Amino acid sequence: MGADHPRTAKERDSRGLGNASEGLGARLRAARERSVLTLRGLARKVGVSPSLISQIEHGRVMPSVGTLYAIANELGLLVDDLFRDAERAPKSGDAGEAARPAAGPVQRGDTRKAIRLAAGVCWERLTASPDNEVEFLHVVYDVGGASCAEDSLIRHGGKEYAYMISGCLGVKIGFEDYELGPGDSISFDAQTPHRLWTIGDQPAVAIWVVLNRHSDSRASQNKISK
Repeated sequence: MGADHPRTAKERDSRGLGNASEGLGARLRAARERSVLTLRGLARKVGVSPSLISQIEHGRVMPSVGTLYAIANELGLLVDDLFRDAERAPKSGDAGEAARPAAGPVQRGDTRKAIRLAAGVCWERLTASPDNEVEFLHVVYDVGGASCAEDSLIRHGGKEYAYMISGCLGVKIGFEDYELGPGDSISFDAQTPHRLWTIGDQPAVAIWVVLNRHSDSRASQNKISK
């Protein structure tokens, strides 16, 4: 795969990517209601304020990576569930249901679905259709971007694999800090507390894979900090 040149979030908007961010709050709210959780109940489980959950659900603010993972884990959502807006199956009986073609194996670079999170983080899905086993993403951390606050760490089930395309990314895993540049790769158990952040004055761009994120069912694993 050819290396993408670093781009700001605004520049990436011009590529015509399918933007899954717009309906993210509504999808999270619907999942919370299906789980019969009140707004305050979810906020208490995740460890944030009810006001923040409300703002996220109404699309007024975007969550950080850590907060989104924590909410998704509490609601039993895969990351692919957050990209599903444009690919909802038609209701039974809809005209054209039988004619709807199955997704092919190829995901074109200019039509990837994207979620833009707080702190300048962008996820673009690299699979043409949802995959419940693997999260396969093109990830960009803009200058100053981070997965969570500097004094925080996140953790969740599964194992993470990443390959750096451009820029420089800091990775803290437990008590150890690592600096990744172009061509470097890393893999680690995502249940170990970790944090990601951009180093330097260029966006950090990587290919990211999370395998079996829901392998850890212990809720406490998902609430280190956001």
